[in-house]
Amino acid sequence: MLLQYTMSISEIACICLSFLVLLCAVIPFLRFEGWWVRGFDFPRLQFASLAGILLAVDLWILDFESLWSWAAVGGCLLALGIEAWWILPYTCFWKEEVVNCRNPESGESIAMMTANVLQTNRNADGFLKIVLDAQPDILVTLETDQWWQDKLDVLEREHGYHHTAKCPIDNLYGMLVYSRFELENTKIQQLVEENVPSVHTLARLENGRAIRLHFIHPAPPSPSENTESSERDAELTMVGKSVSKALVPAIVTGDLNDVAWSGTTRLFREASGMRDVRIGRGMFNTFHAKLWCFRWPLDHLFCSKHFELATIRRLPKYGSDHFSMYVKLVLTPKDSNDSEPLKPDEDDKEMMDEKLDDENVSPNDVHQPDR
Repeated sequence: MLLQYTMSISEIACICLSFLVLLCAVIPFLRFEGWWVRGFDFPRLQFASLAGILLAVDLWILDFESLWSWAAVGGCLLALGIEAWWILPYTCFWKEEVVNCRNPESGESIAMMTANVLQTNRNADGFLKIVLDAQPDILVTLETDQWWQDKLDVLEREHGYHHTAKCPIDNLYGMLVYSRFELENTKIQQLVEENVPSVHTLARLENGRAIRLHFIHPAPPSPSENTESSERDAELTMVGKSVSKALVPAIVTGDLNDVAWSGTTRLFREASGMRDVRIGRGMFNTFHAKLWCFRWPLDHLFCSKHFELATIRRLPKYGSDHFSMYVKLVLTPKDSNDSEPLKPDEDDKEMMDEKLDDENVSPNDVHQPDR
């Protein structure tokens, strides 16, 4: 009886779409670095929403005299469960990985603003207004060429950002850093790819404490740039392993061209032992600023166990395809974060080594400003 049931076109469409959304959920588990595979890491929220909608449609349309109907519903439930497993930590339903600071005056604070300005964007005045309203201690801008440096240098001349690191390039990977704190032992490196810079420095707070800072912007896997994710993955892995050996509190921030919930970002967290300020608070999707239905978290800030969180917020639009992120951390006298960082298993360690070997790089290649 079940096998003899004849399905309508609408039922066949529902079943096919249900299996397709399940396929989208499981493809990222493949250890293949091609851009078309790694791209499925990004829209997990969208796929989860689609799985939920399809589940409701299946229950409404399908006649459960067919085994295929039951399989379609099971496929939607499984897809929804897989996507939720990845994205739930980036909601308020999860325990915060970096605890809230109950008394922001209890320790020295550092406010960071990370902004991918979009090189072709010409609304520098709008961006500067956001910076001056937010008043970060350190600003790192990405996709900044010489035109953007000429506009942003007013921060150095007139607004107290006297300590800088500048690498303006017109290839979408230029980087500028403006700081009110003294920067020491600063080095601009091209860790994996030529003309894809990163900045590694030591910030000296007003009380004399030092914080190790890494600003990164690896190239994404895409058909127009790197056809595989190996370059991005290697840079994240080598920086993660390097910062795990830091002698002082540390922060890593930038546009990682990777979503917070991807396997590669998870490997970075395992390699570095760092905490993600988003976990337990929200996704704070920073890309795409102009397409509300296609947004995911690309701009990140990770910190070592020495910090509590005072403020995190996504800043207003100003013409870029990214929103900027503002994060204020408080350096506390003792570690108040009782959650254990992610620990790599043997398979993950092997994967890290493979990613470094693929690009012939080492964590020792990363400048360690606290040494």
